[in-house]
Amino acid sequence: MARTASTMLALGTTAPDFSLVDVVSGKTITRDQAARERGLLVMFLCAHCPFVQHVNQELERLGRDYAGRGIGIVAISSNDAVTYQEDSPPGLRHQAKEQGFQFPYLFDDSQDVARSYEAACTPDFFLFDADKKLVYRGQLDGSRPGNGIVVDGRDLRRAMDLVLAGKPVATNQQPSIGCGIKWKQNG
Repeated sequence: MARTASTMLALGTTAPDFSLVDVVSGKTITRDQAARERGLLVMFLCAHCPFVQHVNQELERLGRDYAGRGIGIVAISSNDAVTYQEDSPPGLRHQAKEQGFQFPYLFDDSQDVARSYEAACTPDFFLFDADKKLVYRGQLDGSRPGNGIVVDGRDLRRAMDLVLAGKPVATNQQPSIGCGIKWKQNG
């Protein structure tokens, strides 16, 4: 299992725009449609990665716990779906339904959105405030497959709670670790 760290995009960066199709509903979702009055959480995920599989249940809980609370949540998969068939829209749809995800799961076939966010791995998390400025990027929590730490989402949840409370998020943040995004060979 190769480990890739997130690039840690500069705090204060404006959320790059996107317009992608939700693999479950078939609807096109934009950044502005996904954002809510307090902020936006963009998660880069995929179906096949063991790091994502390790946190799938916490992602479902996170989506359920924060639904309707003022922070929009979307997942985006940017992996090469030709080489990694599980990460094609049907595979992602299966993952979303099996896990009970309550947030849109978008497919970035061109990989342009992943590049604009400087996403490097799955999972990779980007939390923006009400002004669409990046306030948190990094790990869900300290748990990784096989390290014995319980998956509880504490780091990301702490940041989301601070955003909801209108308080600043600490800038000492740990990178996410996961499988590297599977870039297309010609891209």
